[in-house]
Amino acid sequence: MIDVRRAADRYAGGDPDAGITTRHAFSFGSFYDPDNIRFGPVLACNEESLAPGAGFDEHPHSHTEIVTWVVEGELTHEDSTGGHTAAVRPGDVQRLGAGSGARHVERNDAGVPLRFVQMWLAPLTAGGEPSYEVVRDIADGTPYEVPAAGAVLHVRRPGAGERVPVPEAERVYLHVVRGDLRIDGQELGPGDSARITGEKGLEITAGSPGELLIWELPA
Repeated sequence: MIDVRRAADRYAGGDPDAGITTRHAFSFGSFYDPDNIRFGPVLACNEESLAPGAGFDEHPHSHTEIVTWVVEGELTHEDSTGGHTAAVRPGDVQRLGAGSGARHVERNDAGVPLRFVQMWLAPLTAGGEPSYEVVRDIADGTPYEVPAAGAVLHVRRPGAGERVPVPEAERVYLHVVRGDLRIDGQELGPGDSARITGEKGLEITAGSPGELLIWELPA
């Protein structure tokens, strides 16, 4: 089964007056949809836009693996998992494993707008020590494993006409960052996503240069 969700159907959030615009793919914050709480371990896939100087003040997380992909601009991150401070840029994968509890700050210290995609995954086992890492300039097709959630992220950047195989996992979550794509006869554009269950032999065809975040998820 392939369940396509359109960018236009995302739920609006954030605080526009503070320079924060958010588009949610799943129930989040004050918006609750009992039929759209999660897909496998994926709890959130948020498209975030921060104006220069805007950001999220220090706030807590627990029992969540938080993976961030910057689309444009630069994200400043500070956390309590050992005093990490990092500038995360396009091409970098950032992960905060909240464990039994961690606090962090996210903001746009640059003079240009910031856009990023942030994905939350439920761990296989709750608790544990918090952890943090950044992988710089991850190469196209290099799998990024999140063992705590039993998941693997594949970042793909196909050229026009290129075909990308979909991982043959029981569940796959696909998010389009940029480009025009086709999967199983359906057109996908920026901000669209697909929740794929029990499919084999699928391919994504790029109609234009694209960028995809593909999660290979446990059953």
